[in-house]
Amino acid sequence: MTYFFSFPFFAMGTECLLHLYAPSQAVAHEIAQAVMTEVIRIEQRYSRFLPDSLLSEINFTAKQGGKLEVDEETAGLLDYAYACHRKSAGLFDITAGILYQAWDFSSNALPNQSQIDALLPRVGLKKILWKRPFLQFPMHGMSLDFGGIGKEYAADRVADLCISNGIEHGLVDLGGDIRIIGPHPDGSPWRVGIRDPAQPETTMVVIDVTNGAIATSGDYERYIEVAGNRYCHILNPISGWPVGGLSSVSVVAERCMVAGSIATIAMLKGQEGIAWLESLGVPHVWVDDAGRRAGNLFSA
Repeated sequence: MTYFFSFPFFAMGTECLLHLYAPSQAVAHEIAQAVMTEVIRIEQRYSRFLPDSLLSEINFTAKQGGKLEVDEETAGLLDYAYACHRKSAGLFDITAGILYQAWDFSSNALPNQSQIDALLPRVGLKKILWKRPFLQFPMHGMSLDFGGIGKEYAADRVADLCISNGIEHGLVDLGGDIRIIGPHPDGSPWRVGIRDPAQPETTMVVIDVTNGAIATSGDYERYIEVAGNRYCHILNPISGWPVGGLSSVSVVAERCMVAGSIATIAMLKGQEGIAWLESLGVPHVWVDDAGRRAGNLFSA
């Protein structure tokens, strides 16, 4: 016999939620505490906003120029980031976070092109030397940002943590990055709604999932509007400007990191991301900036 429990919490700058079935309240609370502790641990290691994080330590070296040794966990994230960089023809780039020095999404004002031009020479993963376990920054003034994979990595980690503690049925939601741990005990799927970017408070499509992960990348949560045009927080590392063409991409995959990186790469590709998604054959749905919407999840 198992019972249903829900644990809302706040981490990584967003609302999070853990649903799980457990044999007792005591077991559920113990696992939930372990989940929250693990999410906070990952945030404290890889947040660019925390001055004492491991990422801030890495970025101190990146700013000065130099070389440092990283642990196995960080090496795994770097390997994955480099793989995404290759598969996206350079569009998925964890050095692009430095461009946020020019873009202030609370100001409703565009940066000067000169501000962007001053930062672009310090963007580019190929300008960094990575050979396990050493990370070297020949050019000073660069920085890394794991924002594109951090929450997704955490969702996978805590789902694996739940499974290793005997949980067979549950759902992890870290600000919309979702990992499913088996169906409900009666075998029925979890019903997950995907938001409409034109009306984020409404659901565009509901899909049934019994295992795997769902991640969404979109332009509707963090953006500015200037002269009727929307400029979102997803920045093209080549131009330094926000991406365009697509408003939202949602992807279903076995792991949340995979779903999230595919969705982000598709957004970075713009309209070309539609054909790219279809070529991958992954379950997905997209909405473009003209309001058109399609994808095989609509027929799932």
